[in-house]
Amino acid sequence: MNREAIRKLALAGVLAATAVLLSGISFPIGPTRCYPFQHTVNAVAGVLLGPWWAAGAALVASVIRNAMGTGTIFAFPGSLPGALVVGFASRLPIFGKGRRHWATLLEPLGTGPIGASLSAYLIGPAAGKVAGFGFLLSAFLASSIPGACLGFVLLWAMRRIKGY
Repeated sequence: MNREAIRKLALAGVLAATAVLLSGISFPIGPTRCYPFQHTVNAVAGVLLGPWWAAGAALVASVIRNAMGTGTIFAFPGSLPGALVVGFASRLPIFGKGRRHWATLLEPLGTGPIGASLSAYLIGPAAGKVAGFGFLLSAFLASSIPGACLGFVLLWAMRRIKGY
């Protein structure tokens, strides 16, 4: 394993652990539990690590939260698409080196329409939990918008302090 891969693996582990540690701060909406800090971690990981490492960190956090009983099955479609969208978007030329933190604001795009669609049409029925697309969309956006904004502020502050 090269030095860069080890750095990314360590950072992904720290971010996944951060998401798990902050998972106590949540609010229930129907069959889901909304964790704004998971979306903050997704946004930060997407920019700093890229799409695949960010999705890996989100997956690990979701598995651990479900194993601990603090998460629901909706953690998977609610976190993975957001991390992927931010990771892919941050690599686009429009988000140049000094503007990559703006990609964090796209996390609700992945979590909202994409995550809610996966939840409403695949995960919910398979788990025996019925919730409509509109309901899940509003629940996921209520969690991901504040989380993405917090991720934006965090990366903006990191850039101002040290530069990334």
